[in-house]
Amino acid sequence: MPKKYRLPLFLLVQIVVIQIVSLFPGIVEKYYSNGLYTWISSAQRWIFGWIPFSVGDVLYGLVILLLIRWLWMIRKSWKIKWKDNLLRFAGFLSIFYFLFHLLWAMNYHRMKLPEKMGFATEYSDEELIAFTRKLIVKTNAVQVAITGDTASKVVNRYSQEQVFSINHDAYSELSKRYPYFVLGRPSSKKSLISLQLSYMGFSGYLNPFTNEAQVNDMVPMYSFPATASHEMAHQIGYASESEANFVGYLAAINSNDEMLAYSGYTLALKYCLRSVEARDEKLFLSLLQSVNPGIRKNFKESRIFWEQYESFVEIGFKFFYDNFLKANKQEDGLESYSRFVDLMVNYHKSEKL
Repeated sequence: MPKKYRLPLFLLVQIVVIQIVSLFPGIVEKYYSNGLYTWISSAQRWIFGWIPFSVGDVLYGLVILLLIRWLWMIRKSWKIKWKDNLLRFAGFLSIFYFLFHLLWAMNYHRMKLPEKMGFATEYSDEELIAFTRKLIVKTNAVQVAITGDTASKVVNRYSQEQVFSINHDAYSELSKRYPYFVLGRPSSKKSLISLQLSYMGFSGYLNPFTNEAQVNDMVPMYSFPATASHEMAHQIGYASESEANFVGYLAAINSNDEMLAYSGYTLALKYCLRSVEARDEKLFLSLLQSVNPGIRKNFKESRIFWEQYESFVEIGFKFFYDNFLKANKQEDGLESYSRFVDLMVNYHKSEKL
């Protein structure tokens, strides 16, 4: 077989193999997520974690520049050598696809967290409402403990670097109860492309090639800890967005730090209120009025922040990411974030909030 066909063919083989392997989440969980991946991620964080800037952002930038350079170089020969150029691009995709799944993305096909932790995923409207009411009481209490009154919004007193350290300690505490949430060596960074992430509508991402938890350093600081906690959950192999939200939430609310707990509770409350609103708008408005004014000010702070970056860029990237998630067995796409509520309500059925 000519060399130029090998990598494109390998891409097709990979796609078929991964589709087959995805049918066996128990095997992926045992041999990849709790086996090979733990060694790979540990090595990545040992190599890149100590570097003070985001290596992953720089790596992506270089790849984009090289692709642009390649497209410029073949601009005149594209029509003449279109077949060879397509094969070369398919070869690049084949290598990218292989490394992406080897280094992290096989975690999309691991065992579902509810199955692992032993709780269901179904709940009634009444259970959702009851949980939301308890969450409001708890969030109100933490907000007052921090500010001293109900009307003041929470202002995070920590630097972003301190937040990373506190989050790491929170995972250490959580892992004492759930050993499968061990985080290991820290590697959390402020993203060098935070402005671009803002326009894309993202507050952070995990770089699978360096295992750095990248956080948008422009987001409101009250929500920054929960965002960092979410990306750290991706680091330990929870690829599902809803599961990463849930694990990050557990780490935050079980922390002894009020700022981190507040960030986790407000994230959870925001999702629960949205779920209630989708079912009963009148009830949603009633519940919202029982939320302390200071918390509502923080919610408004987030809304104003994201509204200023709304554009066609966000629509395009979210369309792409929605389909990307669906291609990786996240059937609900971006709606999978809402499964976070399913996990919380069912988890707390047997736990005291």
